[in-house]
Amino acid sequence: MGLHRSALPAPVIDTLRGGTVIPAHPLALDARRRLDPRRQRALTRYYLDAGAGGLAVGVHTTQFAIRQAGLYEPVLQSAAQTAAEWADRPIVLIAGLCGTTAQAIAEARCAVGFGYHAGLLSLAAMRDADEDALIAHCAAVAQEIPLVGFYLQPAVGGLLLSAHFWARFAAIDNVIAIKVAPFNRYRTLDVIRGVVEAGAEERVALYTGNDDHIVLDLLVPSVVMREARPVTVRFRGGLLGHWSVWVQSAVALLERCRAAEGTVPAELLALDSRVTDCNAAFFDVANGFRGCIAGCHEVLRRQGLLEGIWCLDTEEGLSPGQFEEIDRVCREHADLADDAFVQANLARWLDK
Repeated sequence: MGLHRSALPAPVIDTLRGGTVIPAHPLALDARRRLDPRRQRALTRYYLDAGAGGLAVGVHTTQFAIRQAGLYEPVLQSAAQTAAEWADRPIVLIAGLCGTTAQAIAEARCAVGFGYHAGLLSLAAMRDADEDALIAHCAAVAQEIPLVGFYLQPAVGGLLLSAHFWARFAAIDNVIAIKVAPFNRYRTLDVIRGVVEAGAEERVALYTGNDDHIVLDLLVPSVVMREARPVTVRFRGGLLGHWSVWVQSAVALLERCRAAEGTVPAELLALDSRVTDCNAAFFDVANGFRGCIAGCHEVLRRQGLLEGIWCLDTEEGLSPGQFEEIDRVCREHADLADDAFVQANLARWLDK
């Protein structure tokens, strides 16, 4: 057995279960599409100073192609080292895990070696496997590291997973959380039903990855019946590509949502549509999410955190009209940004 959840530091588990902001960490490249260690470190420092309680590294927003580019280990190591040196509190470190079982196990062992607490397990490479094979794969990887499940929307490579699958997944002892990101209310409910069916709602923390429904996921409880009795489940926080930008505002938003349990102000409910409008531009919804990574890069570039929006794939960039849409939402929703905070601290984050 590798790392078991019982061996995680109590403050880390408390942070995860209590609910926090976990940005999906982007990849900082230079004009030659090589890793820019200085700006990679600056991004991590930004997230930590903005109040994020965790970091998800080596995930979709970091670009899955880091593996083929030989950057998986350097990027994981950079974030872990920066968090250890910079943060004044426990930070939940989550590493993206991909591929078939052998690859995912190797990545899990690598992550544990760098001090990561959990692995966010993508099943995209297992799309031809049946449910039994998927569960066997998850259980094997869970022998190495505590797991965060990942319901990735099919539009960017995910596969459809039933409530029965999520019940079996949540029953795996070393599962500690699930990122729910199908961008679909029915499939989101499938995850919640599965967790409740497994009786795992206390052990398994639900994190929204539904970038199109962030505020309402955080505000609205879900009620599922188990043995003719209602079980109420809430999303604890968010693990989001959208939260790779404007992070100080995301932290404030989560605090407002948690404070509003019981009585929700109308203006907070109304924020959902505004945040979703921003996400539509950042994630390039008009073009089937083709520019979702480049869109987040563009926001970070405008703030000075990134030098450019380069991705490992030379064909990946902003879609036609996306730049103008980002212009629009930055103008119309400027109060949701954290530009002043970034400008006040940018030089310090970029300092070697």
